[in-house]
Amino acid sequence: MIFDTDIFIWAQRGNEKAVRLFEKEEEKHLSIQTYMELLQNAKNKTQHKYTKDFLTSFDFIVLPLTENIGHRASIYVEEYTLSSSLGAADAIIAATAVENNMTLASSNIKHFRVIKELQLKPFKP
Repeated sequence: MIFDTDIFIWAQRGNEKAVRLFEKEEEKHLSIQTYMELLQNAKNKTQHKYTKDFLTSFDFIVLPLTENIGHRASIYVEEYTLSSSLGAADAIIAATAVENNMTLASSNIKHFRVIKELQLKPFKP
């Protein structure tokens, strides 16, 4: 399973359901986009370290941005930005999930529901 950025934010806020969701998955992934968003939102080096340690302790695998993911994300932006306000970051996260044939867990279902080939697991905090 691949996790959207919001799930990590819920976990960092102490949401037990988010932490349990991580714990029950054997293979845990995140896109490089999510990784960068998590680091970008850190306010200092201590929070950077906390984020990196958290990902390591749960054995998360960061999936790279490939040419195919970039191409698919650009198609999603072209197809869905005007009609559904799909942003570039969400397009990259969705494309990463689709290209790796993984389900995306997110509490922001409305961001992704227009992408028909994307398998979504709704998360309700």
